[in-house]
Amino acid sequence: MPVEIRRIHDESAAAFLRDSEREALRTLWNFSIVWHEQMHDVAATDEGRMIGAARVRIAASLGHVEALVVAPQQRRRGTGQRLLSALEEIANYYNCHKTTVEVPYRSEVQKFFERCGYKEEAVLPQHTWKRDVAVMRKFLL
Repeated sequence: MPVEIRRIHDESAAAFLRDSEREALRTLWNFSIVWHEQMHDVAATDEGRMIGAARVRIAASLGHVEALVVAPQQRRRGTGQRLLSALEEIANYYNCHKTTVEVPYRSEVQKFFERCGYKEEAVLPQHTWKRDVAVMRKFLL
C-alpha cells in the first residue's frame, strides 16, 4: 500500500511529534539533547491594572523572548526594559547562556533591544510577512 499524505484536523500529528521529539532532535543534532521546554510569563501592573506582559520560552539552555507588550499609554517609561530584565533573570536562573528575539529589521523595536544590550546575530530576508527580520541575541553568562 502506498504512503498517503493528507491534512488532518485533530491532535494526532501533535501527539506523534511530541512522542518523537527527543529521538528526532538527537538525530537532527547528532547529540543527545535533554529538552525541557517551558514558558514563563511576567506582568507589569499599576494599581492592580495590567499595563504590560512578557513571555520567555526556555529550551536547551536558550531563552527566547516570545512576547513583550506594553500598553501604548505606558510606553517609554522603562516598563518594557524592566519586563525584559525579568525574563532575562528567569533565563539566567535556568542556566541559559543567551536570550534571543526576532524583530523587524531596522525598526524601532530593534533599536529598543539594542539599547537593552542585544546584538544583531542574523538577518532573515523576507522572512515574516515578506519583511526582513533581525535575529537579536544577548549573552547572559
